[in-house]
Amino acid sequence: MPLATPLTERLGISEPIICAPMGAVTGGALAGAVTRAGGLGLLGPGYAGPEWIDRELERAGDSAVGIGFITWYMAQHPEQLAAALAHRPAAVMLSFGDAAPHVEAIGKAGARLLMQVQTVAEARRAAELGADVIVAQGADGGGHGRSRGTLGLVPAVVDAVAPVPVAAAGGITDGRGLAAALALGADGALVGTRFYASDEALGVAAAKEALVRGGGDETVRTRVFDIVRGYDWARPYTGRALANAFVRRWHGHEGELEAALGEEAQRYRAAQEGGDTDTAVVWASEGIDLIDRVEPAARMVERLSADARQCLGALAVRL
Repeated sequence: MPLATPLTERLGISEPIICAPMGAVTGGALAGAVTRAGGLGLLGPGYAGPEWIDRELERAGDSAVGIGFITWYMAQHPEQLAAALAHRPAAVMLSFGDAAPHVEAIGKAGARLLMQVQTVAEARRAAELGADVIVAQGADGGGHGRSRGTLGLVPAVVDAVAPVPVAAAGGITDGRGLAAALALGADGALVGTRFYASDEALGVAAAKEALVRGGGDETVRTRVFDIVRGYDWARPYTGRALANAFVRRWHGHEGELEAALGEEAQRYRAAQEGGDTDTAVVWASEGIDLIDRVEPAARMVERLSADARQCLGALAVRL
């Protein structure tokens, strides 16, 4: 049986599982597959323009998918939101920036508003702005975030914003993680890295293989990939990624990297185009120890839900 929660009711889905809008990774095929399996898929345009958004929303077919934005970047490129809302997505998630200027337009388009937060103060502000779902993201997660861990942040956010549904995010990779999120008072989970290692994800095969081989001890929060790519993220935010040769050379030497940026940026772009994961970033959560294969996204949704139910049932028996 599906895991029904206030989050599934609010979003009109059957499983409390949301696929994170991973930039240039969660395209239409992945988002559509997660939605058809009972969860909610959120496209991740990252820094891509309207053409990417139009194409990937078309690829999602008739699935009721949503889309997620890096809010500070989208505010500088409002054509991103305009392109998305023209397709009338099921939901829009805003992260990392002031959501207030965009709330009215999203509501008028008929989309559910998800807001991702990294602090309790941000969660309270999201509730004031009328978020339909608040995503409490811990620093265990892959990609960009702040400093608080998932275990402590999630219940604090749940208590601060009740009765607004909360999805936990950050390091959730299997059914035990989903069960833990529910035990902490959340109504579901937003999962990123596990869906990166799916057949449908847009990431290169080498990146997916690196996630299967890697472990959480091999991840690091760093700014070096933002510096070399020229993205001006505010200082509280870093990104968790697999440590590779580029990280080992430049992490802790950010000033030197900025001084050598002309040559290094060119070398980095070539590595991205060539699928060289020893230089190019592979965003990854601390939960990658639990990723043992690349498989279809629908199978992941089914297993996450089934294993969470089994875990919760077994725990009830033990207690």
